[in-house]
Amino acid sequence: MSDPFVVVGGDAAGLSAASKCKREDPDREVIVYEKSDWISYAHCGMPYYIKGEVDSIASMLSLSPTEVSERGIDLHRHHEVTGVDPREQTVTVETPDGTVKQSYGDLLIATGARAVTAPIEGADLDDVFTIHHMHSAAALRALLTPPEKADESVLDADYVDLDAITPYFDREPPETVAMVGGGYVGVEMVEAFREWDLETHLYQRPSRPAPAFGEAVGDEIAAYVDDAGVDLHLNTEGEAIAGEDSVERVVADDGTVAVDLAVVGIGIRPNTELVMDTGVEFGESGAVRIDEYGQTAVDGVYAAGDCAEKTHAVTGESDWVPLGLTANRAGRAIGQTVAGDPTPVGEIAGTAVLKAFELECGRVGIIDHDRAEAAGFDPVSETITAGSRSGYYPGNAETTVTLTADSESGRLLGGTIAGEDRAAIRIDTLATALHKGTTVDELERFDLAYAPPFSPVWDPILVAAKVLNGSLEA
Repeated sequence: MSDPFVVVGGDAAGLSAASKCKREDPDREVIVYEKSDWISYAHCGMPYYIKGEVDSIASMLSLSPTEVSERGIDLHRHHEVTGVDPREQTVTVETPDGTVKQSYGDLLIATGARAVTAPIEGADLDDVFTIHHMHSAAALRALLTPPEKADESVLDADYVDLDAITPYFDREPPETVAMVGGGYVGVEMVEAFREWDLETHLYQRPSRPAPAFGEAVGDEIAAYVDDAGVDLHLNTEGEAIAGEDSVERVVADDGTVAVDLAVVGIGIRPNTELVMDTGVEFGESGAVRIDEYGQTAVDGVYAAGDCAEKTHAVTGESDWVPLGLTANRAGRAIGQTVAGDPTPVGEIAGTAVLKAFELECGRVGIIDHDRAEAAGFDPVSETITAGSRSGYYPGNAETTVTLTADSESGRLLGGTIAGEDRAAIRIDTLATALHKGTTVDELERFDLAYAPPFSPVWDPILVAAKVLNGSLEA
């Protein structure tokens, strides 16, 4: 056996790296340490499991511990790596049986990120949740289910803590919920709560939900959320969650609302404390800086997933955009690299999609003008609304597209899209264009598909490019 490839973290990046390395170099010893029960789970599916749209919690697991072992990977759950010594090339591991040291030849830090609750007071009260772990998803689903409809078969994963979760099935469901934070999780969760017919309050400090998607999309999301019966508290600071032992009310600068359930979704923070004093370098986000192959400033130590930055395709600078595909892709590349075939982890463009009730939303690149100017661009934006299909064909829906470009070079910098008819997936066209450094003039001439059931002659993206190109040429 060669020196082991040790992976810290058993989710998307970690197990992608471990699997790829073992596949490419079957003789390499690959060891994965995961401090929790859960491995390889679909974090992004949690709101839909809580909503009841996904029946089984086990269906959100990509790999079981047995499947990982069958790949020849030495997986250790309930093992927390508490120290890294790059000079000795060892990690310190707290196991159920005590502390051990493990040597490594290559080391991957794939420790992910954690939900933050500060500065919201009272986040430690009972019935206050964050949506960043499967235990929270399981507990919320059980709590929202009326006792007469309780079905423990939805908790069908081998490592659900039934003793901790099943008591929630015996309780009467809450009637009023506060969602503190209106980003990705907040928007998805209010949809889940309305499905359970809860009186739902959404607190958002900025003036629109999902600020990463820009003004036009944010306004549309707000309209859909409002139409669904959610009480929107925009431009509102959620100051505290209050109660004796469990949540009883939310205190905000627009008043106090009585609630019996609260979820805090105001952001995440990279888990990087493990390598804080190892010589590893960090970006402004607090995540680990890496090179094009995922290696940190310390030889033989790599980082991937939500704890690592990557190079942004538009700015060329290190950036932190913690999303699922980038974690899986970077892990796979690092696994191939440590197996002997150096493979770049790839750039990121911040491509993301979001569902807000019936509204589909997408965003990519740099759309905020202040951020674009800080990166050295002179941004210009245009917003259009066009049909998703030929106007005479059933299912046609208005689609809003905003494009941002650099006025000097004409280079596309970013874009957003929103609509009810397959709008979100259209963002992939813009992502492809961004990765290739496409100008708006070039985008306008893209040969996109046309047939009445799928798109009008001029796809909404082409319409937006045509309008923005006209502004650039004026």
